[in-house]
Amino acid sequence: MLNLTGKNALVTGIANNRSIAWGIAQQLHKAGANLGITYLPDERGKMEKKVAELVEPLNPSLFLPCNVQNEDQIKSTFETIRDQWGKLDILIHCLAFASKDDLSGDFSQTSRSGFNTALEISTYSLVQLSGAAKPLMTEGGSIVTLTYLGGVRAIPNYNVMGVAKAGLEMSVRYLAAELGAQNIRVNAISAGPIRTLASSAVGGILDMIHHVEEVAPLRRTVTQLEVGNAAAFLCSDLSSGITGQILYVDAGYEIMGM
Repeated sequence: MLNLTGKNALVTGIANNRSIAWGIAQQLHKAGANLGITYLPDERGKMEKKVAELVEPLNPSLFLPCNVQNEDQIKSTFETIRDQWGKLDILIHCLAFASKDDLSGDFSQTSRSGFNTALEISTYSLVQLSGAAKPLMTEGGSIVTLTYLGGVRAIPNYNVMGVAKAGLEMSVRYLAAELGAQNIRVNAISAGPIRTLASSAVGGILDMIHHVEEVAPLRRTVTQLEVGNAAAFLCSDLSSGITGQILYVDAGYEIMGM
């Protein structure tokens, strides 16, 4: 029943085979979506080569550099989508960054530049990319982003990223309210802790994962592909009445009091 054939999907945030974005891309491809992949460019082209080799089996029809701190690259990305695809149906936002120095120690000592960078990349980029996608979603669409429990509760060593995720979740609601008139749905998946390149910057990530495995109702944490399945659902017609929501995919950990 879950069929994304004929849908054009742009996936951001793939860094390696542990990325949650990679799990999402695989499941969108499995459901029949036509994929476009963006990567974070670097001077030596290492990321381009790594991501290109990883996603090759998914046969993406677009493979584009896109640093969300670069307005020209964002503009170029969506102009290419317009010229080559004509429309966009799905936007997957898996972008987050905070300096490792701002993910430990006292939150009150967060640097001004670190705070601004975390919110620009992790929060504002959703607003930015959604605004660019809006005119291309001429037949409606689905926008999905990734959040974490640290956006609603204080989590050790999450610090400024918790503030960024709180802002991201509120952005989901405001974007859903704005874009709903065009039949564009906006939702977030709050995934349980997964060992990824991004999460490795969070001190004690392995302890967090082990704690979830002990406490969560399912007595385990989740996988990238399980998050990918949830994302594919949110991008499909099966979720046509769902927007502005935070869907927890965390083996049930969020419901527990102790």
